[in-house]
Amino acid sequence: MNSARARLSPGLVRAAVDEDTRERARPMKRPPLGQGFKMPLSHRLAEKLIALMAMSAIASVALIFIFVAKEALPLAWEHLEGLHLADLFLPQTWRGYHEAVYIWQPVGTPEKFNVVPLFLGSLKVTLLAMLFSVPLGVGCAIYLALYAPRRLREVVKPVIELLAAVPSVVLGFFALMVLATWMQDAMGWHFRLNAVVAAVGLALTIVPVIFTISEDALTAVPHSLSEAALALGARKYQVALRIVVPTAAPGIAAGVILGFGRAIGETMIVLMASGNAAIMKPFDFTTSVRTVTASIAAELGEVAQGDAHWRVLFLLGAMLFAITFALNFVGSVAIRRLEKKLTAT
Repeated sequence: MNSARARLSPGLVRAAVDEDTRERARPMKRPPLGQGFKMPLSHRLAEKLIALMAMSAIASVALIFIFVAKEALPLAWEHLEGLHLADLFLPQTWRGYHEAVYIWQPVGTPEKFNVVPLFLGSLKVTLLAMLFSVPLGVGCAIYLALYAPRRLREVVKPVIELLAAVPSVVLGFFALMVLATWMQDAMGWHFRLNAVVAAVGLALTIVPVIFTISEDALTAVPHSLSEAALALGARKYQVALRIVVPTAAPGIAAGVILGFGRAIGETMIVLMASGNAAIMKPFDFTTSVRTVTASIAAELGEVAQGDAHWRVLFLLGAMLFAITFALNFVGSVAIRRLEKKLTAT
């Protein structure tokens, strides 16, 4: 019996040792971080509350869009007051006119609903405002992030960001009473309230948005990149234009896109300082304009619910919502591609 145990024990011992080695080498199954202990009831309730608030925000946006679309879509099949959907976008030959024209005149006989002058006015004011605000906001961000002394930066940055807290109605009143008079006296314009005045007032609301996001993106660039370029003999402006700005380009682009979205959706400034005349002159920025947002704000409270004018205003809101959504989507795709290109991933 002892001889048989002696013959079998080496193999059994070796198998036992191998099994023990495999058990020790096998990774232990551990629960995910934060789930290895029982969460207190208050923490679970807070987690559920945060999730409920997030879902409520998403549901609110969806319900707003559904409500606006529900009021606007009947235009496609109701043909209220002889209005067809194509009449909103194509020129018409109205009584008293010798050629087809684009006109927005919701009061009068017959009512003229053509949305092209409104979108043209929104585009003119928005492009002019971006032309003023993008160089100013990005340039100020580059200066404070790369050139300005620390004490100056600590003073100038909060002052610019506080500009975003000024109500838009105050900026619109300033553009209406001060900027319009100054610019008309200096330029000799025929229209005191025009696209340029509205764009300058609108730019004051966009500059803090572009500046804040661009400055954060520039300061987030690792200092090792600029220090390596300076060590190789590059000058300060070369480091700024060839190293820091291209690296921060996705953040700067995000600021510009958010500024554009803020500009195209602004109401009070363009309502007060644009003149609110739907003049169809695409390349004349010194004439009065009427924007989509100003038309909705000024006319929605004066129309009867369910009539043609009511439906057209809600259609304008739905189109503006769709344009903003498409702009944000295209901007996010462009930013992701730019980040992929810059990071070589």
